[in-house]
Amino acid sequence: MSLFGSLSVSASGMDAQRARAEVLAENLANSETTRTPEGGPYRRKDVVFQSSSVESPFASEFQSALEGQGVKVAGISVDQRPPEKRYLPGHPDADADGYVAYPRINPAEDMVDLMNASRGYQANVAAISAVKDMIQRSLDLLK
Repeated sequence: MSLFGSLSVSASGMDAQRARAEVLAENLANSETTRTPEGGPYRRKDVVFQSSSVESPFASEFQSALEGQGVKVAGISVDQRPPEKRYLPGHPDADADGYVAYPRINPAEDMVDLMNASRGYQANVAAISAVKDMIQRSLDLLK
């Protein structure tokens, strides 16, 4: 794989981790949401990744097939488990028995996942920086 192909692979990783961080932030923001427009409590979401072929935007310039294996978001899955029930008889969303349906979200788990997404993003930034340095050194050698 060429250096430019490496840039494309890292860029796809950054895009995937950004999407993951957005979904995790949405989960955290809605961890106490008991009523949604769809009805019922908020449902936890997870990002599903899959590998994908990545072409370099520079492929046409160099007239070669610079392809690598990147990553892309295949979809977003929604948690279908029944909601967590809490006994809060005075709550406006309480059922006849006094239970309120809350999302099945563990904020500590989502924070760890968010830190993991951040570190994945940072790793891709570091890879791009290393490739950029290699390209710069190659150009310096040709001077």
